[in-house]
Amino acid sequence: MPDDVFGLLSPAQADLTPGDDGSVITSVETYALSVPLPKTLADSTASLNAWTIPVVEIRTADGKVGTGISGVHLGPELLCHVIDRYYAPALVGASSEDILGTWKRLYWLPTHWIGRGGVVHMALSMVDIALWDLAAQRANLPLWRLLGGMADAIETYNTDGGWLNLSVAEVVRDLNSLVDRGWRRVKIKVGKADWREDAHRVRAVRQAIGADITLMCDANQRWDFSTANRMLPVLAEVGMDWFEEPVHADDLQAHQRLQATSTVDVAAGESLYSYHAFANFIAADALRVVQVDVTRVGGVTEWMQVARHAAANGLRVVPHAGDMMQVHQHLVGTVLSETQPLVEFIPWTQDAFEHRSVVHDGFLERPQAPGASTAIAPQAREKWQIKGVGATRAQN
Repeated sequence: MPDDVFGLLSPAQADLTPGDDGSVITSVETYALSVPLPKTLADSTASLNAWTIPVVEIRTADGKVGTGISGVHLGPELLCHVIDRYYAPALVGASSEDILGTWKRLYWLPTHWIGRGGVVHMALSMVDIALWDLAAQRANLPLWRLLGGMADAIETYNTDGGWLNLSVAEVVRDLNSLVDRGWRRVKIKVGKADWREDAHRVRAVRQAIGADITLMCDANQRWDFSTANRMLPVLAEVGMDWFEEPVHADDLQAHQRLQATSTVDVAAGESLYSYHAFANFIAADALRVVQVDVTRVGGVTEWMQVARHAAANGLRVVPHAGDMMQVHQHLVGTVLSETQPLVEFIPWTQDAFEHRSVVHDGFLERPQAPGASTAIAPQAREKWQIKGVGATRAQN
């Protein structure tokens, strides 16, 4: 493959300042893992028996490896291909320390015109996470400390008990098990074809777990405005903390109308891909819980921009965890806010990483190893790597 993929100069041709010699990127490798789930789980849009982790490993001249990850239902080859074909030529030979400069260079490649959101932007996130992982390793610090985050344990809420394919009795059993293990905040899925089933579901769950447990719900965009509006009195009745993605993610006006009507907070952000999209929702007072996901926006760099803007407007920043919390455990609690940090916990992929998250009684202990907690365990790659996905590009 030629270095001049787009008629643009490669890093070496452009004579970019490389930083210290050890920081020069020597190779970019992509691959993906398919991590099986203990059982089939479903929300209102998808049924899953595995969680897929696309991975990029960026190696530098001093032998360090920065790892960036994403999390998807399917299509990991698409994210890997964007990196292999379009981003890697712009990375090899450049400095891993030039994080913002690299972000801008990659963002404004011609791929911008076919992917300001979605696959292309998620691939940019993987690269950005890998560069921040390298930066934290170079500083010999966990990423949260490099970013100036608070050292206190972080409260988590648990999503892993309230799936839509489970009966009400099964959901109640699973949520009570989570409460018995220390969680005080849990979330359930809604979005049945008949809204009355959702109303029954949230009432039954509230009655079973009691008034002291914080309860959230997530419709995964499956309600229309009329249904969401009809559910508002029910959600208020059961003391729902927030209702997540009630309508189509791009329908700013519907989110705005729902938030203006309801005392229950609207949560959104899983399907927003840029600082500008979040800024528009925030300006319209269309949400109160900002669920910016580091794997959906352009990595740590853009996540921090969104989080700071949201916190400055008095909103809660509670990230959606497409990364199963690996990176977000470093990001929460790094911006000034009047609310206590909170992060989503889903345990599916813990065995895929060299450094597992540590949660006791619903509270996350801050990671202590240098980096972003993204390094893949060798045995996980041996067991779960997807054949035929990914490639390696190295210096000639």
